[in-house]
Amino acid sequence: MSSHTHTHAQEHQEALESLAALRHSAAHLLAAAVLEFYPDAKPTIGPSTDDGFYYDFDFAQPISENDLQKIEQKMKEIVKSWETFEHKAVSAEEALEFFKDNEYKSELIREFAGENRTLTLYTSGNFTDLCRGGHCKHPSKELRYFKLLSLAGAYWRGSEENKMLTRIYGTAFPSKEELKENLAMRAEAKERDHRKIGKDLGLFVFSDIIGKGLPLWTEKGTTIRRELERFITDEEIRRGYMHVMTPDIANLDLYKKSGHYPYYKDSMYAPIKIEDEEYMLRPMTCPHHFELYSSAPHSYRELPMRIAELAKLYRYERSGELSGLIRVRSFCLADSHIICSNEQAKSEINGVLDLIEYISSDVFGLEKGKNYSYRLSLGDRSDEKKYFKDDAAWDFAEDVLRQVLIERDAIYVEAEGEAAFYGPKIDVQMRNVNGKEDTAFTVQYDFVMPQRFDLKFINEAGEQEQPVVVHRSSIGAIERSIAFLIEHYAGKFPVWLSPIQVSVLPISDKYLEYAQQVKEELQRHNVRVTLDDRSERLQAKIRQAQMDKVPYMLVVGEKEQAEGTVAVRSRDTGEQTVLALNDFVAQVVSEIAEKK
Repeated sequence: MSSHTHTHAQEHQEALESLAALRHSAAHLLAAAVLEFYPDAKPTIGPSTDDGFYYDFDFAQPISENDLQKIEQKMKEIVKSWETFEHKAVSAEEALEFFKDNEYKSELIREFAGENRTLTLYTSGNFTDLCRGGHCKHPSKELRYFKLLSLAGAYWRGSEENKMLTRIYGTAFPSKEELKENLAMRAEAKERDHRKIGKDLGLFVFSDIIGKGLPLWTEKGTTIRRELERFITDEEIRRGYMHVMTPDIANLDLYKKSGHYPYYKDSMYAPIKIEDEEYMLRPMTCPHHFELYSSAPHSYRELPMRIAELAKLYRYERSGELSGLIRVRSFCLADSHIICSNEQAKSEINGVLDLIEYISSDVFGLEKGKNYSYRLSLGDRSDEKKYFKDDAAWDFAEDVLRQVLIERDAIYVEAEGEAAFYGPKIDVQMRNVNGKEDTAFTVQYDFVMPQRFDLKFINEAGEQEQPVVVHRSSIGAIERSIAFLIEHYAGKFPVWLSPIQVSVLPISDKYLEYAQQVKEELQRHNVRVTLDDRSERLQAKIRQAQMDKVPYMLVVGEKEQAEGTVAVRSRDTGEQTVLALNDFVAQVVSEIAEKK
């Protein structure tokens, strides 16, 4: 790394630390203001986050969003007298005495004391908190541009067995301009939220009686899913993948053999007893694909073998972590396991990244570096409970992935401790409209499973050899990908993905017969089309089609009927042009085929 790059990275890290200190200071200020109005409230923890800060409180009486404004105003008053943060090292006994009326702080103090951590109290103004530090130096001067955002429920320590607390979210920035820009982005993000748009467009619903985190897809939402599933299946088959189907349930012994159980036990559903055997809803497909591979002998001539599946998976997520389609308990993963020789692994990983970039940039129109980026997720060698112990294999695998990224001239970050237990991976991180990153696609080098499942192939010398496995997901979880796409397009899907591609709008009932002919001609060419035959004014029909975000509206009246034409209104440009019906059909069919 050049000295210039190193300096830039250092400056970036310092800026992030400074921003975190500012936001953590704002959390202290929030707690101080809350206690001014609610002296019986018990503050618990208040960290900074990637996009702001929060503080969790146990309130004696409930508060509402309407109370945030007065709390924020009180913060602005209080901060004027906050010159600095004074810190004091204390013993556990002193800290317990200070927080004797707060069982949450007392629990933390006992934990920290058991870990032999230094306990410190930080005071500014009249407010003192148990804290490890990391504050701005001059709060009255630096801590001026902040905003309280929302309320939420949060279990103490994230456990559903504990009491539900009230979490107050906020954000803070060094300048007025940055705060203003962030709030504008949040307002837009709220409008683009996939849960809001999904409801407005009637794409999916959730039902409490069916269960949390289990989406139900309407006809329109299912259309989007089907298009994505057909697209990725066809594209993968074109690239040499073998699409298979394996069961959604398997004997628990399969996951014990793979090692996923107990590593991922907490995110799996409880076993189901069937005839003295234990079965489990599958949380992943890899062991299924390995058993499929092992069902017959294989030669080096068959490798690489790219086994792919659109697989329904089931994972237990805490209810507090569920979030629309981003985090669900049942999802469909475009999954694959590439079984290849050591020498082929690098080329196969490159091939996977080519596919991911083609899907993301060429088809979805996402911008690399802006909408998505790479993360090299490494193992923590000191954590032998979580990571398979084989330093030489980890070194080799991490180097292969790193070399792939370097040779592709990819901008990436390295993240220690983010690997799976069986090998390092390249994560493709998608940034949503809130600026938050989620892992969308993954490419993983696996040197553990081939041993556990005794995978073999006959090499050129006629001897048995152990392959390596590249785990990968091309389009990720269909649910999460749809959430990203809803927000990216703000519900205005490209024509090929739109649930309704064309809406035919007759000016009056007199032209219904011609409108029906137009609809049938489009249907003959597999275009998804609706006919608005309501006895409504044209403007009402146009408004409905716009609300449904239909790409093309075809207005038909006396002139169009006489000439065999359609007046085409574009959702995206707002322009209207008159085309012969055959010409429009050819145009829209081409647009769908080319996935423009």
